[in-house]
Amino acid sequence: MKRTLLLASLIAVFCSCGKTAEQALNVEAVKTQDGFVAGKTHSETGVAIFLGIPYAAPPVGDLRWKAPQAVEVWEGVRTCVNPPASAIQPDPKPFFCWSQEFITPAKPMSEDCLYLNVWTPAKKADENLPVMVWIHGGGLTSGSGMVPLYDGIEMARKGVVFITINYRLGILGFLAHPELSKESDLNTSGNYGILDQIAALKWVRNNIAAFGGNPENVTIAGQSAGSFSVNMLMVSPLAKGLFHKAIGQSGGMFGKTLSLDNTLADAEKAGEKMFADAGYSDLEAMREIPADSLLTKFPGRQGITVDNIVVPPVAETFDAGQQNDVPLISGWNADDGVFFGPTPTAEQAKAAARAQYGDQADAYLQLFPANTDEEAAASQKLISQLSFGWNNYSWARLQSKTGTNSSYLYYFKRVPPGEPNYGAFHSAEFAYALHTLHNWDKPFTETDYALENIMSSYWVNFAKTGNPNGEGLPEWPAFDSSNPQVIELGDKTQSVDLPYQQQVKFMDAQNGF
Repeated sequence: MKRTLLLASLIAVFCSCGKTAEQALNVEAVKTQDGFVAGKTHSETGVAIFLGIPYAAPPVGDLRWKAPQAVEVWEGVRTCVNPPASAIQPDPKPFFCWSQEFITPAKPMSEDCLYLNVWTPAKKADENLPVMVWIHGGGLTSGSGMVPLYDGIEMARKGVVFITINYRLGILGFLAHPELSKESDLNTSGNYGILDQIAALKWVRNNIAAFGGNPENVTIAGQSAGSFSVNMLMVSPLAKGLFHKAIGQSGGMFGKTLSLDNTLADAEKAGEKMFADAGYSDLEAMREIPADSLLTKFPGRQGITVDNIVVPPVAETFDAGQQNDVPLISGWNADDGVFFGPTPTAEQAKAAARAQYGDQADAYLQLFPANTDEEAAASQKLISQLSFGWNNYSWARLQSKTGTNSSYLYYFKRVPPGEPNYGAFHSAEFAYALHTLHNWDKPFTETDYALENIMSSYWVNFAKTGNPNGEGLPEWPAFDSSNPQVIELGDKTQSVDLPYQQQVKFMDAQNGF
């Protein structure tokens, strides 16, 4: 990529930077608001790659548990060709269905982690290409923008500027505490990981044009915790105007009771108790603990806080039509739920239904039967799946009801080939959507590669226009609550009726919809 408009400036910069400039002479160089960055060109595709561009100051020392701050401007050219550090997290290891392709390279890990990566096909700065910002999953406690299945080369080849980001995780990303709220300009605490994502989107708005991207056509997308994050960004007033389309894959927070269980007051009390249980009486002492020691002391998840500042109640915000109103793709997988506890027996399942649903228990057991232990096990699997499915359905339904932009709902059924077989498991779909099956060690067939091309084309079309449909693709209808249809993504791609409609309607009623 040769950017002729910058050539004169770059000659002067290269002549003044010594060794850094010499290393960067044969790679890409672009001017950002904080200084020049140089990347590399993928030899086979010509895609320009920039790894580890800082979008906020390192959140260390006094900046631990503070909203992201501005990057310190640098002189010369910053070489961005190596993966940045991932947010500090427990040692990532393959687990259950999540093989190494979903885990590595999370290392190295550091508290200094606020970096993003850019893949761009643009040959000049004025190409005005659509932009897709991918937010990684990992339960808000793990993950990285450099996971092999997030590689952006193929999406860039399809015509988008593709970006992945790192953000703070675990206790460093989501701790709330009254002292933190008191010192904050926003009068809140927790949700630092969400504030990081907002800071990254501001960086995109201010800089992506120099990489050939259109700052007025930005799609945010994510899976699992990344989907939860997209969900939060769609309701956050602080994210308004920073994106123009949204994709949420297997994750959302539409249960109305969730908003009551994650208030700022409750989160602050939990943070105070954590400090006290660990023997720390003040914030200064907590900021002095080395990050790895802090993680050892507090390994658990810190959830998103519904504080009405960064994150308002999701269901209520959508129900009132106050969300950031943009076109939406939402969906889930046929084997999305993962249940690690002991499978309930028939009697245990019936007792649990009566305890939870009272006079609605019989209606519940009609939909999730437990007449035998085998039925109870099958119902538990369906309940686990619909813990994702109902939220993503609700997301599409409410956007279509109160928004002015369309929503599109999918149901992913393709079982990746090979053994062991975990079905269409949680995370199975995004390598198809991001066109990265080549980075996954599976015996894929032509069926898989055809689905990969269809899904990635849907995603790219949506990023370009807000409508996933295009020439040669099966028609994907916009969501209509009077006749709810999904696009089924499996051995075949086809429009079908919303699955499990009776179960979904029961869950609607339980949540006041």
